[in-house]
Order: sequence, then C-alpha cells, then structure tokens
Amino acid sequence: MAEYPRLNQTVLDTTRPRELAEFYRRFLGLTYRPGDEPPADGAADEPDWLVLRNSDGVNQLAFQRVDRLPRTTWPEHDVPMQLHIDLTVPDRAELTRQREQAEALGAELLLDRYDDPEEPLYVLADPSGHPFCLFVP
Repeated sequence: MAEYPRLNQTVLDTTRPRELAEFYRRFLGLTYRPGDEPPADGAADEPDWLVLRNSDGVNQLAFQRVDRLPRTTWPEHDVPMQLHIDLTVPDRAELTRQREQAEALGAELLLDRYDDPEEPLYVLADPSGHPFCLFVP
C-alpha cells in the first residue's frame, strides 16, 4: 500500500505574523501552538514564525514573516492571489454574522455575492491582504 505525504499546515506570508495570527485565531477559534502565545506581560512581539492549531491540537495555519508582501490586485491579475482559503457556513444568517465578525477583526470586503441563489458568497481579505471566501455551499 502506498503512503502519501501528510498535509501539516498552510503557511501564509505576512509582514506582521502576530497580527495575522490573532485575526485567524479569533475568527476561526484556533489556539496557538505551545510557546507561540503572545507574551503574558502584553509586550509587543513580532516573531518570524507562528502556528495555530485546532481544538484537537492539529496544526492548521502558520504565519511566516517576510520583509514585504505586495497586496493582491484580485480580481485583476497584476498581482495574483496565488492561494486563498475557502470557509463555509451552514446558512445565510451565519454568512452575514461571520462577514461582520471578520470585518470587525480587520478583514476587508472584496466581493459581495450574497444574493447569488446557487452559492451565497463573500470574498474578503485578511489584514495582510490574503483573500478568503466565506460561503454557503
């Protein structure tokens, strides 16, 4: 029987790993890998690498510091998005609630397809500019 590589996590480049990790931690209900938590004294930190895990302790997202990150120009292709995350919710009410939550945490709305009868959808950008889709499948 063939063995396959196991997907460990998805890594997002960012100029501000802590800010982006906090956005996804709060939005998706994830937790830091032990040792990656913010300093207890509230001091500012900007590590090179952070990992978030789900409630089962499985790595989900990692954040890698880069010196610069050109923001995607999507839907134009001058600077492509190269990767995006798809997130689903069960119904339109939750879609609206989660869009509002994402925006309150610093996301920016890029596309509003809420009225699409087949697949209500929002495309948002996280605080580092990475697009993500939020939709009812």
